This record gives sequence, structure tokens and C-alpha cells, in this order.
Amino acid sequence: MNRKEFMRMCGLLGVGWPILSSYTCFSRQKRDPQFHKVIVVGAGAAGLTAGYLLRQQGIEVEILEAGPVYGGRMKRTNTFADFPIPLGAEWLHTKKSVLNKIVNDPKVHVDIVTKPYDFDGDHALVDGKKRNLKALGFTIDQKFINSTWFDFFEQYVVPAIKDTIHMGTVVKSIDYTTGDILLETSNGPYRADKVIITVPVKILQDKSIRFIPELPQGKLEAIKNTTVWGGCKAFIKFSKKFYPTVVGFDNMTETVGHKLYYDASYGQDTSDHILGLFAVGSVADPYLKRKKNVRIEYILSELDGIFDGQATPNYREHIFQNWTEEPHVKGAYVHYFEDWRTLRTLAKSVGHKLYFAGDAYTDGNEWSSVHAAALSARKAVKAIMG
Repeated sequence: MNRKEFMRMCGLLGVGWPILSSYTCFSRQKRDPQFHKVIVVGAGAAGLTAGYLLRQQGIEVEILEAGPVYGGRMKRTNTFADFPIPLGAEWLHTKKSVLNKIVNDPKVHVDIVTKPYDFDGDHALVDGKKRNLKALGFTIDQKFINSTWFDFFEQYVVPAIKDTIHMGTVVKSIDYTTGDILLETSNGPYRADKVIITVPVKILQDKSIRFIPELPQGKLEAIKNTTVWGGCKAFIKFSKKFYPTVVGFDNMTETVGHKLYYDASYGQDTSDHILGLFAVGSVADPYLKRKKNVRIEYILSELDGIFDGQATPNYREHIFQNWTEEPHVKGAYVHYFEDWRTLRTLAKSVGHKLYFAGDAYTDGNEWSSVHAAALSARKAVKAIMG
């Protein structure tokens, strides 16, 4: 398993690609005099970043979020442990400076702590064999300490745009026939000059949003042909730590998917012993298809087989997140075997009216990561501004 495979395997991960270097880069763009208002559909990483950058440039913006909370797949909980648990996006897989690039303001000091893995002291167990983390590709990967991706956005991005976010607003149709774009939603109509669409690909595949006129054929084909893996995460609390930093599994493929167990308490100032489980693709089915009480028995049995029966007697409690059942997400992320040209087509704007941003709407170099989603939003905003 190489680094790129692991990054995509862990869901909403990735590495950066060229972006604007500072706030002044936006300021020097010549604004299209024909637009005054932008609507952003979706309040995940891309939607929040897009709204934040647009307001930073003095553009009127409204963010329409179908769910009851913002954050999308950056979901987290503060009630399971004495540190925040990321139920979705978890790792930082690029240089920490990407956080400053998202904030896009040199006057703001980003006070987020991360911790890389210790290649000398940490190790992985892969199909019963001890493996070096560096050999598996964990070269730049970092864990958030006492925070998560969600906490970063909540602290540095959301305060500037919170009043622009309309929760529980499901977009039903987008009519871009004329110059004025009309969005019909569950809370009535909205109008804008330009729209940035950041919903997960699965939402477009299910045709939850009707486009008038229909999207170009090439984009429709890209949407149809994109493979979105279903997936889940679980966090299991034990009375003692009997597991290594990572437990991996070989023979993971495009059709099978990926899974791993990992020390979710790694680097945290905590006495809690919490093991995380991540699974996408068909290997997630045993967890997704079982009922709650049977599911944890299955997980503990699997761990007992790996660790000589130590899981069941040390089990305390657990939580489970099924991303496939999230009504406004419907899956984990685009699988890492996807054709980069398909993703580039997904990202193409339509008629200088509709722009696309998100973890799958990229230039095809990297995808399925929080910072790739945020940087795609920067690219969309730059296209609108210029």
C-alpha cells in the first residue's frame, strides 16, 4: 500500500496542488461587473471555503445546506471521549501551511496543533506481520491534537459566514436558462448571478437536483461513471491498549475497497484507549449490513482473532457512523482508482454560471480530501472573480 493509496483509503484525505498564495491574489482579479450575488449549494469543506472567500472579497453570498448542521463529512462528536472524535475526515495529509492558505489572511494566526507519526517508535500490523509505518507510506500524515478538521473550520472559517448559511434548505432545481439563476428549494426560491455547487457526487448521480437546461452531456457521463464508495467509521473504547498504531489488511483492490484499524487516541492528552475502524467499498458491507448489537460482536470477534482474545474482555463502549445512510451524502468518497480525466470533467464550469467545487471536483491530481475540497473552492472563486 503506497502513500497515495492510504491517503484516499482514509477518506477525505490528500495532498495539495497549486493555489493562490495570499488574499491579495484575489484582490488583483478584475471582477465581472455583471454579477453581484453568488449562491453556494452545500456547507461542507468546499462550500464553507467558497462562501468565506467570496465574503472576504466583498461579494454577497448565501450558502444553502440541506442538512441540519454544517460541515458535511467533517462531522465530529465531543461526547464519546475527552478529546473530539472525527466521525468523518480525520487526518491532515499535506503540509500544515494549507490551513493558512484556506484562511487566506496573513494577519490571522492559525493555532492548530498536529502530530506526525513516529517512524522509529510506531509500527503497523498487516495480516499478522509487523510493518514500518514509513514503508506503508505514512510520510507526511498528521493527526489533529485536541481538535479536528471540523474544529478548524468552526474556529477560523464559519464565524465570518455563519449568518449566510441556511440550514435545512434542500435545493430541488437550478434554472440557469437566463442571466438570473433561479434555485427552487424546500424553503422557497433563491436567485443569484452565479452558483457554486459543492454537493457530493452521489447527490448528482441520484438526480436529487434538477438542472434547467440539463447539464452538458460530457458532464452527465462523468457524473454517471464516477464510482463512489460506501463506507463507515467506528470508535471502540477499551480498558487497556493492546493494539499497535495501525492494523492494516493486504489484498485491497478497486472492487473490494479498503479498511484499517488505528489508534484513534494517538498523540492526545488522554487516558482513554480508543481504537478507530475505517472501512470503504465492499469490505465495509459486513459492518454496514449488520444490526447494532450484532455489528459490535462481529467487530470484537474480528479483533479477538487478531489479538488473541483481548478485545472482548476489555471492551467498554463504541460509536458507529454509517456514511452510506447519511441522506445528504449517501456514501464515503470517490474511490482512488478513478480516472483523473473524469474528475476534471466533473470540475468544469458550465456557461460561466455554474461552478463546481468539492473533494471530487478537482483538477485530477488529487481528490477525496478535505484540503483538496477547500482548494477546489479557491479555484472556483478565482474563476468567478477573474
